[in-house]
Amino acid sequence: MLSKVGLATVIPVRNMDRAIRFYTKILGGSVNMRAEGDRRNYFASINLGNEQFWLVKPERRERRDLAYTTFIVKDIKRTVAGLKSRGVKFLRAEKIDPDSTIEGPILYTSHGAESFFKDSEGNQLMLWAAPPRFEWPKHTKPY
Repeated sequence: MLSKVGLATVIPVRNMDRAIRFYTKILGGSVNMRAEGDRRNYFASINLGNEQFWLVKPERRERRDLAYTTFIVKDIKRTVAGLKSRGVKFLRAEKIDPDSTIEGPILYTSHGAESFFKDSEGNQLMLWAAPPRFEWPKHTKPY
């Protein structure tokens, strides 16, 4: 079901500039993308080895205090339905800003759609799909 998707590890950060310096200058990664405008200090994608690390500064209302793996999928509705048919239980989606919408276990925001579930051992995992008309930077399209 998920054998041909991209992967990213989501890392919560307190200071985006400091985190970017660490993942690039210390670990040797490169900035794939950094959000612009008001979101500049809330999201950056770092390429490191063959993996992506998504640096995320949680919103005040949002609680992210652990790192987790994200499966980057093309069609989140289809993927959720397929995993549900295999017995996967999804967590309840929570609205994180006034413009976000919820459809079942899927949260839709301006930066994409996401849904969380746990593996057999209780580890949190995430599905994420890019928003419509999203253009991946060169050489980074995950699927």
